[in-house]
Amino acid sequence: MILKRSRLLLTAVSMVSLWGIGASIPSVADTPDSSKVVVKDFKFNPTPLTVKAGTTVTWTNKDDDVHTVVSDTGAFKSGAMDTNDSFSFKFDKPGTYHFTCSLHPRMVGTIVVQ
Repeated sequence: MILKRSRLLLTAVSMVSLWGIGASIPSVADTPDSSKVVVKDFKFNPTPLTVKAGTTVTWTNKDDDVHTVVSDTGAFKSGAMDTNDSFSFKFDKPGTYHFTCSLHPRMVGTIVVQ
C-alpha cells in the first residue's frame, strides 16, 4: 500500500514537472488585444495602433469623464461614451486614420491600417 501511494505521488510530481504546472504560462487575458484602444487619464492608449485591413477596433472609456472618438475625415464618429461604454469601427481600407475626442481636443490618436 505504501509503495502504491509512493508511485502515485511520484507520478503526480512527474506530471507537474512535465506539464509545467506552476510555471507562468501567458493566457489570452494576459495578452494585450491588438484591436482595442483604452481611453484613460484623458489619453488614447495605444496610439498609434497598427492593424490589418478588415479589423474592427474597439475604444473603451475607462475614465470617469465622458469622451468621444471622432475621425478627422468623418470616417467614423462615436456618440458620448460614459465610463465603461465602448465604440467600434471596422477598418476595411488601408491608410492612416487620425481621431480626437471632440470634448477634449488635446486627446488625439492614430490608427494605421495595413
